[in-house]
Amino acid sequence: MSSHFSSWWATSKKHSRGSIAAASGLVAILVIITGIVWVSPEKVQQALVETAESAVRTVNPLALENDKLQKKVDTLQGTLSSQKTSFTNERTNYVKQLADQAKQLASAQQRATSAERALADAKSKPATQPSGSTGGAPKPGKPGNTGGNGPTPVTAPSKEELVSPTSRYFGLYTEQAPFNWATLDNTAAKIGVQPGLVGYFQGWDQPFRADAVTRSWQKGALPMMTWESRPITSGNDQVNEPEYTLPKILGDPDAGVPGAYDDYIRQYAKDIVANGLPLAMRFNHEMNGIWYPWSEMDGKGNPINGNRPGDYVKVWKHVHDIFEQEGANSLVIWVWAPNIINNLPAHHQKPDYLASLFPGDDYVDWVGLSGYLRPAYKPDNDFTFGYTFNKSLNALRALTAKPIVLAEVGASETGGHKPAWVKSVFDGLSEPANADVIGISWFSLAVTTYVEGVRGTNDWRVDSRADSLAAFIAGLTKPEANFDLRPPS
Repeated sequence: MSSHFSSWWATSKKHSRGSIAAASGLVAILVIITGIVWVSPEKVQQALVETAESAVRTVNPLALENDKLQKKVDTLQGTLSSQKTSFTNERTNYVKQLADQAKQLASAQQRATSAERALADAKSKPATQPSGSTGGAPKPGKPGNTGGNGPTPVTAPSKEELVSPTSRYFGLYTEQAPFNWATLDNTAAKIGVQPGLVGYFQGWDQPFRADAVTRSWQKGALPMMTWESRPITSGNDQVNEPEYTLPKILGDPDAGVPGAYDDYIRQYAKDIVANGLPLAMRFNHEMNGIWYPWSEMDGKGNPINGNRPGDYVKVWKHVHDIFEQEGANSLVIWVWAPNIINNLPAHHQKPDYLASLFPGDDYVDWVGLSGYLRPAYKPDNDFTFGYTFNKSLNALRALTAKPIVLAEVGASETGGHKPAWVKSVFDGLSEPANADVIGISWFSLAVTTYVEGVRGTNDWRVDSRADSLAAFIAGLTKPEANFDLRPPS
């Protein structure tokens, strides 16, 4: 029995070692299975991804540096986003502050206006408008109508005071003035000086505009109307106007044949008298040129628009005489204003040609000039006041001693000479030899026109560029120029 037992035990020790190994393997398998069960599929996937990324980093040593750079970019974007939000908030607050200040200013202006009205009501006498020409408080002039603007009459200085001012007129032509003041006021604010003269144009297909004159004097400015014997809509390239020839306007006084527009002219004069306020009238200007239907001849001596030599002066006197008959000449400053002669055809530059167009001292109160710095320059042009105006000023002074007004002046930006030319103009006006020039009216518009048959667009405005505006302000305000300087209204 004992022998059999020992043999069994000896045999089972080999089996025991195998069983232990198998058991250990089974335990390991169970641990692995438990781990797989314990770890979720997502975690397994993440572990695999991380393992892959680690492998990539091992393979690509720049990946780690890219990660660092990306983190810096993310940080910078966050900083910029924060700064943008801060800037937006600051801008919103600033705009709100400006709006609040604008409201406060509007309220203050309203209170000031109310106070001025109360003061005006307290004074039981009509107010006299300031003159743009006397350099001080003018004497009350003849009251005109109110233009439907209230019970206080609009007044103005007398014609005599206006014709001979003690300081120079500063005038402007702007869009729609004097029927709308928006552009003129804006320009005056930039210059810092209120114009004492306002220029505008009217045609012979229009009645007298009393509102233009009344509104000008309400502004304290002398109106200067350019009165053209043609329709107001005619272009500067339209030389032929068969219905407005000088012979038709003149008629045949010797044969007792009235002019075709006598009734119109007479009614115009009556309306001026009825309005009762003075104005300057630049009738059929630049007559020595070749671009208007009231000019007598072109550069080759051919008639323009059916006109004849001598007709211009006859028509001027004819219209003037009708105004005299109606009593309008006590209110009208007659302005005879040719063009500067530099760029005219050779025949038209001769002194005797200009003299043939002058009606005489008895029919003229002021003589004037139109003069521009244009893009088409002659080789000898040195872009100065002297080159532009001296030859023409000397021709005028040979004809008459009447006061001179530079009735239409402007400068183009083309070529880059405008600031220097503007400075030269005011330097020239400051010279004692030009003391008889009593004013200047600047054509402050940007327009497309035909001049001497050439179509072009030019920016003649005072404020066309900052340097041009600065030159204008410096010249206008220099004491030697003797302009009437009033603050913008």
